[in-house]
Amino acid sequence: MKLCMIGTGYVGLVSGVCFSDVGNTVYCVDKDKKKIDLLNNGIVPIFEPGLEEILKKNHKQKRLIFTTDLKKAVLNSDIIFICVGTPTKKNSNTADLKYVFSVAKDLNKIIKKYKIIVNKSTVPLSTGDQIEKILFNLKKKKLVDIVSNPEFLREGEAIRDFIYPDRVIIGTDSKKANKILKSLYLPIIKKISRYFNTSRRGAELIKYASNAFLATKISFINEIANLCEKAGVDVKDVAAGMGSDQRIGDRFLRAGPAYGGSCFPKDTRALIDTGSKFKTDLSIVKSVVNSNENRKTLLVKRVDKILGANFKNKIITFLGVTFKPNTDDMREASSIPMIKYLNKKSCKIKYYDPSGEKDDFKSFKNVKYCSTISAACLKTDLVILHTEWNDFKQLNFKKLIKKKKFKIYDMRNLYSPLKMKKLDIDYFGVGR
Repeated sequence: MKLCMIGTGYVGLVSGVCFSDVGNTVYCVDKDKKKIDLLNNGIVPIFEPGLEEILKKNHKQKRLIFTTDLKKAVLNSDIIFICVGTPTKKNSNTADLKYVFSVAKDLNKIIKKYKIIVNKSTVPLSTGDQIEKILFNLKKKKLVDIVSNPEFLREGEAIRDFIYPDRVIIGTDSKKANKILKSLYLPIIKKISRYFNTSRRGAELIKYASNAFLATKISFINEIANLCEKAGVDVKDVAAGMGSDQRIGDRFLRAGPAYGGSCFPKDTRALIDTGSKFKTDLSIVKSVVNSNENRKTLLVKRVDKILGANFKNKIITFLGVTFKPNTDDMREASSIPMIKYLNKKSCKIKYYDPSGEKDDFKSFKNVKYCSTISAACLKTDLVILHTEWNDFKQLNFKKLIKKKKFKIYDMRNLYSPLKMKKLDIDYFGVGR
C-alpha cells in the first residue's frame, strides 16, 4: 500500500519506517526542511535503538521517501496518517490541537479522490468529529473516511512495540476503511484478536484511559514507597507480592521518580480537561497528577536529608538524566527540578547520560556534562542513580569514586542494600 505520514516526530517517523519495512511505500512529510535533509542523508534526529538501520535499508530500497511536498505525498497515497504534536496549552490542561486542524485544512484543499485519513496523534474525545467538520464537503462526497488509530509506542522500545503490538485499535464505523486498515496491519498482527475495531470516540478515549491507568500505577507504588520508608518495609517485596496477582500485574509497579516524558504528563492533564468539558469529575486522575507533582518536591527534600545541612561545594553526580532509559527525551524528567534546586545550593554537579549532553543544563554555571561514567563519578560526594540505563547496573563504586566517604541515592533500586552495607557504602534507596 501507499502511505503518507504527516509529521516526522517520534510517532510519524517510527510508524513510517516500520510500515515501509513490511513492504509498503511510505511518504514521510514534514515542513522542517533541515529535518527532511537529515533524514534523506540517513541521520535520525531522535534517539531510538535500531531505528537508523531500518530507515537506511528502506530508504535505499526507495520504499521510504522523505519530503516537504505535502500535496505530492497525499496525491500518491491511499492512506494519510496525521502524526503531529498535541502539546498542552500554556497555563491550562487543554491539548493544543492547532497542528492537527492545520493538517486537516491542508488536506481539504488537496484531496480529489477517496482517501482514508487516520489520526495517530493523541487527541481528546471528539477530535475526530471536529476533523470531519473541517472535511465536511469531502465526507459528503464520500471521498474520505476519518479514522482514529492511537499509537502505543514506548520510547526505547518503539520498534518492538510496532512490530509486535499488544493491540491495534481502529476507531471507525466505515466497513470499507476498516477492511483496508485490517489488511494494512495484517503482517504485524500475529493474533487476529489483537485487532480491535471500535467507534472513533472509543478509540480516542482508549488511548487517554490507558495512559492515565499506567500513570496511576506509577503514582500508587510511589506513594506506597513513601509508607515503606517510614514503616521499615522494602517496596520491592510489596510490588512483587502485589504483581504476582494476575489481576494487578507487576508492570509499572517499580517505585522511583515521578513519571515524565512526552505522554503521561500531558495526557493525564488533557483527560482531566476532557472530563470537565463533558461535566465528569475524574477525581482519581486528578489525584494522580497532584501526587506526581508532589513527588518531585519530595525527591528534592530527600536529597536534602541525605546530604545534611552543608551543601556548599559538595560534588553531586547524576547517572542518567532522561525520564527513562533508551531515549534522549528530557520532557518533564525529575532530574530537571532536582538539578535546578541543587545548582542554587552552590553544589558542583556532574552528570553522565548515554544519550549525550542536554541543552536543559547548558546555561547552568555549576553543572558539567561528563563523557564517561568514571569522569562523572570521580571524587564525588553523592551519586544519584536517576535513570536505569543498563550501563549503571553493575558498577564498582569504590573503584570509580576513589574516595573513602561517599553516598549513593539509588532512585531506581538497582542495587542491594545488604551488599552496599557489606561494602561499607552509605546507601539510600526508594521505599526501603
